[in-house]
Amino acid sequence: MIRFFSSLIKRLFRQEPPKPTEPVIRKKQPPGDDTSIPTRKKTETSQPQSPETRHSPPIETGPGEKVRPGDGVRPHKKREPWTLDHFQVPTQEGKTRFHDLDLPLGLMHAISDENFQYCMPVQAEVLPHTLMGKDATAKAQTGTGKSAAFLVTIIARLMKNPTRGKREKGTPRALIIEPTRELVLQIEKDAKALTLYTPLRTVSVFGGMDYKRQQDQLASAHVDIIAATPGRLMDFMRQKLINLGKIEILVIDEADRLLDMGFIPDMRNIIYNTPHKKERQTLFFSATLAPEILRMANQWTVDPAVVEIDPDKTAADSINQKVFIVTEDQKFPLLYNLISGEKLERVILFVNMRSTTRRIAQRLVQFDISSEILSGEVSQKQRIRTLDDFRNGKVRVLVATDVAARGLHIEGVSHVINYDLPQDPEHYIHRIGRTGRAGAEGISVSFADEMSSFQIPDIEAVLGNKLECEYPDDAMLAPLPKPKRRIPPKPDTRPPQKKNRSSRSNSRPRSKGTPGPKGSSRQRNPRNAPKKESSQR
Repeated sequence: MIRFFSSLIKRLFRQEPPKPTEPVIRKKQPPGDDTSIPTRKKTETSQPQSPETRHSPPIETGPGEKVRPGDGVRPHKKREPWTLDHFQVPTQEGKTRFHDLDLPLGLMHAISDENFQYCMPVQAEVLPHTLMGKDATAKAQTGTGKSAAFLVTIIARLMKNPTRGKREKGTPRALIIEPTRELVLQIEKDAKALTLYTPLRTVSVFGGMDYKRQQDQLASAHVDIIAATPGRLMDFMRQKLINLGKIEILVIDEADRLLDMGFIPDMRNIIYNTPHKKERQTLFFSATLAPEILRMANQWTVDPAVVEIDPDKTAADSINQKVFIVTEDQKFPLLYNLISGEKLERVILFVNMRSTTRRIAQRLVQFDISSEILSGEVSQKQRIRTLDDFRNGKVRVLVATDVAARGLHIEGVSHVINYDLPQDPEHYIHRIGRTGRAGAEGISVSFADEMSSFQIPDIEAVLGNKLECEYPDDAMLAPLPKPKRRIPPKPDTRPPQKKNRSSRSNSRPRSKGTPGPKGSSRQRNPRNAPKKESSQR
């Protein structure tokens, strides 16, 4: 034992690997056990593999899965290439199919995924001209399908005329100008859906957020289509991140709103940096064709095809419109009974002022009706989060101002409620266009109180028909129940104001002293007393 421990200590200090120690007394083992090779146990499921199976390449059976023949998994059949035979649309009199427009196969595949079968009126009138390379000026409101009209034109042109050679980064072939971030994001989403089976790349450029991400997208690879707001586009042009010298097709969407928002000087600068109007195709869309809008269209287009879609053909045909004559005090009880009585789940409520959005949303939450606001004071990140919650059903009522009246594409909006009638009759069409999208049925309800009822004739003149006005019954004006939630008042986050010295000195109590010549009890300050004249001047 002493020898064993001494040798162990020596090995530890010399850092030698330990040698296996054998016991002094070993049990006798049967001969042949030391050199016997263990045999593999046979299972009932084990089968001998043939040389063909053993050396055959793997077969892909799904995303991330690969098997070999004979492994007991039946491989999937190879998918057949998509053809127009997979997208059968019967012909109908008076309707234009997308099959009739000779569109590229990849674009038709995406149109099939979106279940677009027949062209809407603006598409049926615009596409035959624009697909031939002709300019167009179209009067069309939101919800008429005009976005698909110019996107189909862009994608078809770029696919039929592919570029050769190396592309410069930040040099798009098509430019779409929109007045708001919401419209840009919606156009980007629609463009990516229609270019799913094409090599075309779309990038959105807008202000308010994602500045670095947009820079990286422009610098990482070439871009084919850019959807942008004028301000951020001008910023990237000044930084040489975007070059508009090779624009083949230019789309100016919502031109009337670009004019109202003061973007026309920026628009002139942007268009000046594109090729001459004879060397590009220009598509001009506006909700109205006022004289100043037509002057801009004539400056930027060449012999355009003029298309006008009347509002009554787009809104009145697919939307059931009602107007309730109420007082200001009856508005919220009517709103609550309408939402709770009919169990409405996806409503857009329009008001005229930002302060009204907060007040109405808070009152709805008190009665356990989930709601969020969407106005100009909401940040871009919060706006996107609110729209996602509204689309996913987490929010039942979206209280919005006219900033959300255009460009919002939210499927399944059952009701649009005008809590306040808009001051501009054209805004009424943009508001109710949030429901009844793409020809689907929708319901519009408007509250006309003693201050806004006089606007009904102007709205009827724009629509071209009479609105159905009625008084709500007693059940719709039932008293409100007790609120289920109490919302504490928000703390005042304003910075403390500095006190005015003059007011502070005036509020200081006067010290007692010898009354002055005018009866004042304030003591004279010797420093303020007039100095005696010196004898030496």
